Amino acid sequence: MSDPQNVRPANKRGAARLAAVQALYQMDVGGTSLLETVAEYESFRLGQELDGDTYREADAAWFRDIVSGVVRAQTTIDPLIHSSLTSDWPLSRLDTTLRAILRAGTYEVTSRKDVPTAVIVSEYVDIAKAFYSEDEPRLVNAVLDRVARRSRGEGRGQEARAVD
Repeated sequence: MSDPQNVRPANKRGAARLAAVQALYQMDVGGTSLLETVAEYESFRLGQELDGDTYREADAAWFRDIVSGVVRAQTTIDPLIHSSLTSDWPLSRLDTTLRAILRAGTYEVTSRKDVPTAVIVSEYVDIAKAFYSEDEPRLVNAVLDRVARRSRGEGRGQEARAVD
């Protein structure tokens, strides 16, 4: 039996973040609906084995919040990402995986104020490193940092504001 002290919520949240990025990618490429995609992940992927791959146990509520939050707020998330990119890298130029990472990260930075920005940025940079080895992880870091400065008034180069 596993020791419950070794199961950290961040691990389950990290797995939920990765699954959310994969689900957003799948929805973008395959055109599947939010309800269909969430149901598939919760029934067959989160903590399950599929096609020989074992998915880590994930915080299903966190997964649902990210995926549904991105879908619900995409009309505000995409312009925020676009304005945080350099002019030579418009949102439309980014590949589907990178767009999914940035959308999920931007959703959390703007909507999950209960999670420190540094945690969110670090998690999504790690996800980017799982898919890319070049400039993309640095791009994720820079964009999410800009989003945090605009939406939370915090980020690189600024002191974190004290919580009242």
